[in-house]
Amino acid sequence: MNPNEELCLCFHVTQRKVANYLRIENPRSASQLSDCYGAGTGCGWCRPFLKKMFDAHRAGITEADFPTSSDYAKSRSEYVKKGGGTPPPGATPVEDLPN
Repeated sequence: MNPNEELCLCFHVTQRKVANYLRIENPRSASQLSDCYGAGTGCGWCRPFLKKMFDAHRAGITEADFPTSSDYAKSRSEYVKKGGGTPPPGATPVEDLPN
């Protein structure tokens, strides 16, 4: 996943926006990342990835390892279809997966 791709697919928050928020605001807890354009407050899929970025930032690591954007979107679709969360109106659509 490159920095310009969406980390929060519900609110279209890119990995770069989150990284800049971490660098500039230096939040004390991962939950404060919700102040970054609402990241993590939609279906919930991105919360573990936001936490991973937060933990990396606290450890002084500038990049966190993420799946490819297509794998990320597919996994989010599976998460939502299994009842993991409900994306808000305007969110990146959930991919149609074979049954």
